[in-house]
Amino acid sequence: MDASEPFTVDTVLAPVDGSDESATAVEYAVAVADRYDASVHALFVLGRGVVRGLDAGTVDETAVAENTQGFFDDIGDIAADADVPLATSVDEGFSQTRKTRHPGNVVLDTADDIDADFIVLPREPVTETEAEVLEKAAEYVLSYASQPVLSV
Repeated sequence: MDASEPFTVDTVLAPVDGSDESATAVEYAVAVADRYDASVHALFVLGRGVVRGLDAGTVDETAVAENTQGFFDDIGDIAADADVPLATSVDEGFSQTRKTRHPGNVVLDTADDIDADFIVLPREPVTETEAEVLEKAAEYVLSYASQPVLSV
């Protein structure tokens, strides 16, 4: 990009995991999108425990879908209040069969797939909570993303 060209953003990717920190990251993503007249794509990344439970049949798929949709409804309100278009998707952050699949890869692959211009993701403290999967992705995304990244 030539230095004289204006910085433009059409799509902001906001990886989420259902945590309060990821909801806050969506608020930042919506603010960036609002500033650049862009849209937000929220990617819900399922954690290792959920993925294993779904594979083993010990986690109820309907409950996961309802929780995910409930989170999307909440962040949908944030986007609607700012009149920012919001798209959503869900992906597994881990795989039992592909050792190279982890939340950082999922975020970067999705950024490429949707042609994201900017990424906003939570930089969460390391905790024991299974739901907070993006804490492991933040450093990876910051290191390897070709798009500008805001870590909040």
